This record gives sequence, structure tokens and C-alpha cells, in this order.
Amino acid sequence: MCYAIPGKVETVLGNIVTLDYFGEKKQAYNELDYLRPDDFVYAQGGFVIRVISPEEARSILSVFKETFYELQEIDLRLTRVGLKDNGADKDILRILDKALEEKKLSRANLLKLLTLKAPRERELLYKVANFLRRKYLSNSCCVHGIIEFSSYCWRNCAYCGISTHNQNLKRYRMSETEILENVTLAVEKHGFQALVLQSGEDTGFSPKQLAELIREIKKRHQLLIFVSCGEVGPEGLETLYEAGARGILLRFETANPLLYRSLHPGSYLNSRIEHLKRAYETGYLVITGSLVGLPGQTPEDILDDIFLARDLHTEMYSFGPFIPHPETPLSTFPQADSITILNTLAVLRIVDPRNAKILVTSSFETIDPQAKEKGLMAGANSVMLNVTPGEYQKSYSIYPNRANEDIALEEQIRRTLDLLYRIGRAPTDLGVKG
Repeated sequence: MCYAIPGKVETVLGNIVTLDYFGEKKQAYNELDYLRPDDFVYAQGGFVIRVISPEEARSILSVFKETFYELQEIDLRLTRVGLKDNGADKDILRILDKALEEKKLSRANLLKLLTLKAPRERELLYKVANFLRRKYLSNSCCVHGIIEFSSYCWRNCAYCGISTHNQNLKRYRMSETEILENVTLAVEKHGFQALVLQSGEDTGFSPKQLAELIREIKKRHQLLIFVSCGEVGPEGLETLYEAGARGILLRFETANPLLYRSLHPGSYLNSRIEHLKRAYETGYLVITGSLVGLPGQTPEDILDDIFLARDLHTEMYSFGPFIPHPETPLSTFPQADSITILNTLAVLRIVDPRNAKILVTSSFETIDPQAKEKGLMAGANSVMLNVTPGEYQKSYSIYPNRANEDIALEEQIRRTLDLLYRIGRAPTDLGVKG
């Protein structure tokens, strides 16, 4: 985890470097054989991305130094917790007090937190989660970009709007030239240093083709690349990693094998889990999680999802709401509610307080316009902005009426940065150009 400001290399020990950010020390993995102490670098997702000149670094640091401390002070003020509250259930206060002290909570304790409904008790839960976030991960907030380059998919997942169930979708597949142009815009115009390349499981874009595209991107730009194209198989994982991909976004959707099979006819949860394990063993940063509010899902299932994600060495948790799509078999079921999502994010933080990067998903923003702020104040510390060209966004219809579809990227960035600065967070992958 790093700030979107240059870090100064303090030590280089093998592939591990220690970076200094105004006195804060953070470690990152280095794949640049020419890196030396006293170099200035951008890092993202635990990887050194690129070296910048001392002149450029000092210019940025001189501007950002005062802001850096101001943001930390705002974050500190907003994360103060007081649990002496007679208006809350004493048993809940006891559980939250244990969470603050990082004592192990029983499954029954966690289920109580997950199912909280009373506003005052939920407010205390979110404050505890946010306190733990700041205690271990400071005020940094990942801001990644995502390019949805193809809406073709051969899967028949019961909940997804780009599955084979949707016969009315106008599908698209961006050309390599279009993808490269949009990566350049994201990096050079908007300052992104980490991008997710996402598609359905598109047989028209093989891992080999995608690998060639990634190599070309890496020739042109220094950035952290995540792939999100479903299960590409062990060879596909190796091929994409060798090409320069360093992260994978692949949700398992549910830890319940029977529920998984009902949602993915002909597919098995074990296959998805093995794929995620193989990705981690290959060296990928793993982003995974589940859909919350699925038909037939119980609070016990959601808690199992949290534990599974933690056990999969997850770098970033992606837990979003189920939103019914009118062109799928689950079209008549109700969508998840905002309270359950917020409770899930907070319990995620309590279960993995020291390491978890927790994403506020665009699907959460779709069911609650204030989701980004609410999620960040309930223990989350990551957001993702859609940099897909506007003419394609509506055709990547994984769920209907997606948030921000009609808002220009420049405006999304401005609103995101305004929010982060207002609540004392430092954006970790939008540079000064953002």
C-alpha cells in the first residue's frame, strides 16, 4: 500500500524495497533491476511501478507535503471511537470492545454484528471498523481504473446480465487499438497507475492475444495491470503473468457449493477456488469476494464468504450487492439492501484488520448513491472508477442502471478526490494529473 506521491527508496534488499513517505516507511516488491537507494518511485499494490526524476519528485512532494499531514489529521479526527453508550445493547458493546482490542470473536459474535439493524449499534460497528482501518493501514485509499473491453461471454451464470441468458444485449469487443488508446488516456491524461482489464469469458480474446496486448501496454506505460476475464486456466495464468499482469480480479460469488451450482449450471465452486489458489501461487495479487443478498443466501453463508476470501490470501476484498437483471433467471428476486452491504464491509475489516484492502463496488453505488462515503467510513479503503469509453459502458450490462454511466470520467475523478480529501484519505493511484 502506498500513497499517490513519490516515495524515496531507503533500502533495497533483494526484491524488497523500503520506501519513505514523509517519515512513514512502507515496503514494496521490486522488479526493476536498476533501482537504487535514494531513487524516487511510484508504487502501487505493493509493487514498484516506475522511477521518476529527483526534480519531478521534489516538485510534487513540496506541493503535497502540507496536504499529506492535513489529510492524516482529518482522518484521525473522524476515526475516534467511544463505546460508552447507554443507548446500545450491552452485549453488542462488549463484542465491539473485543473487536477494538483484536480479541478473537466467535462465529456467533460475528453473526450478531453482521445482522445488526439498530441505527446506533450499526454506527458503532462502522466506527470500530474504520478505527481498525486507520490503525493498521493509515489513511491511504486505492483508486484503480477499470476498462471493460468486451461484453461477450459464453457462461450462463443465472445473475449476470452479460451471460448467455441475455439475448437482447448489444455486445461489443473493443479492438486492440481502442484498448491501447484508452489505456493511454487513463495513464497520461488522468494519472491512473493501476488498471483492471475486464471482459466476459470471451472466446474471441484468448489468453495469448491478451498477453500480447499486455506486453504492448507495458512497452508504452509503467503501471500495475490486473486481469478480470474469468477462469483462464493454469496455462493462461502463466501466460498473462509472464506478459506483465500482476493482479487478478475474480470473485467466487458464494462459498456455498450448492448455491454456487444453482447460479452456475455445469460449473463447480472447487474449480473457481483452485483457480484463485493457482493465481496466488503464480504471484498474482488477488481481488475476490462474493455477491451479497443472493436468493437463498443466509447470514451464515455471507460469513463463510468472508472467511473463504481471507483464506485465499486476498489482496483486495470485493463484496457487492446482488442486483437482479431483467434478462436473467433471477430477474424477479429483490436486490440486496444497503445495510447488509455496510455490515459486511465492517465485519470484513474486523476479521482482517491488519491487511484488508476493501473495495466499495460500483454495484453498491448503484443501489445507494452515498455508498462510496458510507463504505469508506465503515472500514473500506478502495474504490474503482470506470474508464471504459462511454459508448460501450451501457453494453457492459452486468446489472441494470449502473452508477455513473452518464457521468464523464473527469467529473467522477473530481467527485472522488473531493470526497477523499473531505474525509482525510490520500488517493493511492491517481497521480497529480488527477
